[in-house]
Amino acid sequence: MGPKASVHNNSDADLTLPSVVSSLPGKRRDEQLSFTIIFHPETSRIGQTAVASRQSGSAPWILGRRSPVFSGGTARAAEPLDDPHISRQALEFLPRGKRLVVRRFAASSRCRIAGCELDGSVELEPEELRKGVPLMLGHTVVLLLRLARRSVPGVDESQCGGLLRGSSAYMAGLRKQILQTAGSDLDVLILGETGTGKELVAAAIHNDSRRADAPLVSVNMAAIPSELAAAALFGSAKGAFTGADRAGEGYFQQAQGGSLLLDEIGDTSVDVQPQLLRALQQREIQLVGGAIRQVDVRVISATDAALEGEGCSFKAALRHRLGACEIWLLPLREHPEDIGELLLYFLTLGATELQRDGILPLEHSSAPEIAAWAGLFYRFLCYSWPGNVRELANFARQVVLASERRLTLVDSVETTLAHAAAAPQAVPDTRLRRRMHAIDEDEFDCALQDNHFEAARAAVQLGVSRTAVYRRIEESPRHRLAREVPWDELQRVLAENQGDSTAAAMQLRVSVTSLRARLRRRERE
Repeated sequence: MGPKASVHNNSDADLTLPSVVSSLPGKRRDEQLSFTIIFHPETSRIGQTAVASRQSGSAPWILGRRSPVFSGGTARAAEPLDDPHISRQALEFLPRGKRLVVRRFAASSRCRIAGCELDGSVELEPEELRKGVPLMLGHTVVLLLRLARRSVPGVDESQCGGLLRGSSAYMAGLRKQILQTAGSDLDVLILGETGTGKELVAAAIHNDSRRADAPLVSVNMAAIPSELAAAALFGSAKGAFTGADRAGEGYFQQAQGGSLLLDEIGDTSVDVQPQLLRALQQREIQLVGGAIRQVDVRVISATDAALEGEGCSFKAALRHRLGACEIWLLPLREHPEDIGELLLYFLTLGATELQRDGILPLEHSSAPEIAAWAGLFYRFLCYSWPGNVRELANFARQVVLASERRLTLVDSVETTLAHAAAAPQAVPDTRLRRRMHAIDEDEFDCALQDNHFEAARAAVQLGVSRTAVYRRIEESPRHRLAREVPWDELQRVLAENQGDSTAAAMQLRVSVTSLRARLRRRERE
């Protein structure tokens, strides 16, 4: 039932993990193989890790109830998983050439690995290990096995105002970079896919800077019409244009002494880019129809678009001036170790807002309740998160909203997770975003239909911003938003579908999430 006594004499011993990194091709010196707790009945242990030792050799090592020891996260003590539903010897791991063999012991506790039930053994390729392999032990504990960058002393959440959750090496390094950047007064360019938390990073930089007591003014550049951009940014004098019966204060003036966040900077009008470059270089602005004024503003810019390259209309001089400091944010799929902590945080936040603290998992929760929560965390870990942390937060809120007495998944979340499990697809790299004008009507229509008219998911498929999708829908005679459906038509379609909001949304060709939000608002009125 267990390994030979010559290999493991005591199944209760706290075993160290021989390093398998040396057996893997293309090894990097700063990589290590580790387990991260994504879910545990004792939720304070979520985020703890067990790391491979520096020992050499190719002897197998064991994962089970009493070994290895996990530490870190928010829990105070280092300890084994210590869950009664997990066998003392559950899985054996053995380096075999370039691969890692994972074997489940006969009659040991159930194990699911990467979405499949494990009955015998499986060989994991190096690239699978670098991507991360989800494990569920018994019905209670979810782990991530991953070969990733070695953890180094970093900065914890409290030092960044608690805004940025996660215990991974990436998050610790990001918090350190934020504090270093905040200590300077240089302009900052934040790059990363949609939903990676660019606004949170900007807020953390501002809040830890010398400008924290002054305003942080946030502007969505994609939402400013090109003909109004100069006046909106720099202000206008009285009589500068028709209807200007008084002077207008621009965003630079509103942010005086503080920070100005220019979100979606890649959508800045070509006509206003030279003026913006002058504002950054000289720290002076010219009001439309008015005088030149000095400003004391730190500019933080953010984008998920390509600011350089063939076909890009963004001025190179402005791009390089914006990036006196640059911060690249990784998509969630490149730091999956943080999914457990992020999900627990958003669930807790939602439960507090909706006064549903009783639905969250506790140590004394019943076995079926713990199993249901472990299953949810496992399914979230197996999902690729094209919408990144924003999508994770939205899913968590929907779970809390639907879970009045027990854990419940709304149809849209269930459908998305089930579809991803049935047909996993490579996630497009939206870091280099396309321009909407390059997408014809047929491709746009297909993307909406493929994603059940959910704008965020369609944006990922198309490689554009979510704002651009909403704007295209509003401008298109072929599409509409849920809020634009006449109430009598909405009632009629709901009646035809016996109150099934998912079916009604598909018939109306609108987002079921937005449709349900509209129905909830109507109920409260």
